[in-house]
Amino acid sequence: MQLIREILGKQKSLERPVLSFEFFPPKTVEGEKTLLERQIPELLSAKPDFCSVTYGAGGGTREKTLALVKFIQQKFKLTTLAHLTCVNHTQAEVAALLDQFYFTGCRNILALRGDPPGGGSFQPTPGGFSYASELVAFIRAKGDFSIGVAGFPEGHVANKHGKLADWKHLQEKTAAGADFILTQLFFDNSDFFQFRDHLQNTLKVNVPIVPGIISIQSASQIVRFTQLCGARIPAALQKKLDSLAHDDEAALAFGIEYATLQCQELLKQGVPGLHFYTLNKAHSTLAVLKNLGLAKPT
Repeated sequence: MQLIREILGKQKSLERPVLSFEFFPPKTVEGEKTLLERQIPELLSAKPDFCSVTYGAGGGTREKTLALVKFIQQKFKLTTLAHLTCVNHTQAEVAALLDQFYFTGCRNILALRGDPPGGGSFQPTPGGFSYASELVAFIRAKGDFSIGVAGFPEGHVANKHGKLADWKHLQEKTAAGADFILTQLFFDNSDFFQFRDHLQNTLKVNVPIVPGIISIQSASQIVRFTQLCGARIPAALQKKLDSLAHDDEAALAFGIEYATLQCQELLKQGVPGLHFYTLNKAHSTLAVLKNLGLAKPT
């Protein structure tokens, strides 16, 4: 499998942006079957450069994450980025997990502080890590991994000191050895541009910054998501979503249109790639990519 830092490093010589998709380990056998037998094969038609697999609060999906990473790489020959968090892990346990990922052929890790299961405030595990920057440095010293970190264009929801303080922590993560940044979802591109410009021009961060995009699938669902992650829904968008609150089909179509316009502007402004939060569903992401001319029409 390729290192993602190398994929992103070659982006300027490619004819298109780097494309990546995020999946989460399904909770049911039926969900797993649908993801592996239908959704991922459909998404592969867009020829993504890599995918990421989430880890769950507190490492709650650890074994499923390992299994899904292994399956995707072996079955679909797709470079995979495994999420890894600090929550409920000692340094020795993280070292063992890194060995397991490496053994499966996965050499790409998204290093996260992570969220405790059931909510609440983060508490370091004795013998573990207090900050994502410490996890990044540990992985960098461990072996030849490509390391990504999460960026928050509006600031992390748990950071009470504001987005500038949060962005400074992101600089610390890149200084510790992170190769690239994937952002949290956002709906106002000006938030991303301010974030990117501050990192690059003020904090002198020089790693690729890839925007995370979600295509709205229902009005109620996206409200729940944004409440959890702290992303802002602009007033005009909220008004539109209110009008679609009882029409998921119309909300789905609107979500594709909105995400397409977002991506068009981001690409014009030179982003190195697009990272799609697929929610384990192919339809909306493929529709956006087709609108952008980045996937074949069906």
